[in-house]
Amino acid sequence: MGHIHHHEHHMSVTASRAFKWGIALNLAFVIAEFIFGYISGSMGLMSDAGHNLSDVASMALALMACILATRHATGKYTYGYKKSTILVSIANAVILLVAVVIIIIESIGKIISPVEVGGDWIIIVAGIGVLVNGFTTWLFNKDRKTDLNIRATYMHMLADTLVSIGVIISGIVIKFTGWNIIDPVIGLAIAAIILFSTWDILKDSIRLALDGTPEQFDVGDIARRMASTDGVENVHHIHIWAISTTEYALTAHVVIRDLSRLPEIKSELKSMLNGAGIRHSTLEFEDSAHLCDEEECR
Repeated sequence: MGHIHHHEHHMSVTASRAFKWGIALNLAFVIAEFIFGYISGSMGLMSDAGHNLSDVASMALALMACILATRHATGKYTYGYKKSTILVSIANAVILLVAVVIIIIESIGKIISPVEVGGDWIIIVAGIGVLVNGFTTWLFNKDRKTDLNIRATYMHMLADTLVSIGVIISGIVIKFTGWNIIDPVIGLAIAAIILFSTWDILKDSIRLALDGTPEQFDVGDIARRMASTDGVENVHHIHIWAISTTEYALTAHVVIRDLSRLPEIKSELKSMLNGAGIRHSTLEFEDSAHLCDEEECR
């Protein structure tokens, strides 16, 4: 009789609280930054406000995906909605890339047609940005290694903190030198930082969406560890993929010498895989006298 596995996707209380605080703080800061950027004519502030708005959207999407991932599996969605966390990680990366394009276009326009910028406004608002972004970065620090979306948010906020520091520097330079050109240059630097911090996340997200092997796993190493289990002759047709940004699955054919030891060997393999971070494994056992050929395995 078939059954549905209720695999749970867990989001820690601290991560949930971090998303909620992060969304509220950054949304308030985006509004303030855009207003002051518009008043002062600062491309650096307005471009950074646009980027911070994308971060708010990213955090909202990530929180929504984590909530969806906790929904129970059904007959139509036997893994639940866990894959939504991977789709959101791709969406977040795309949002950031769009923000990069906009910042580059606007910054180049300011270089071609320079606009006078008020240095005092830049210094004050960017100083607030350092506090807001720095605090938000700290909120996600604890859980950043447990989930791709949380890692993406952490990297975004860390980049924002560094960017705000850069904007303060540009404000000081403008205040004492009058070199307004430094503002769009900082805008381009912001774009470069965002692009650099986004690339790995986009690459990892696409790999997971295509059911590629997650970065932290080496198929050859997992196969060797399985084959080294007492009673196992070899392991073949092994596949590892992501169910969500925090859960991973494996299927494999395991050749054993003595089928009477199957329960014992299966328990050892499951324990080893669980310790490696693969909680959901499906193993097909064969004895050496009855190996399936390539066509039968298909």
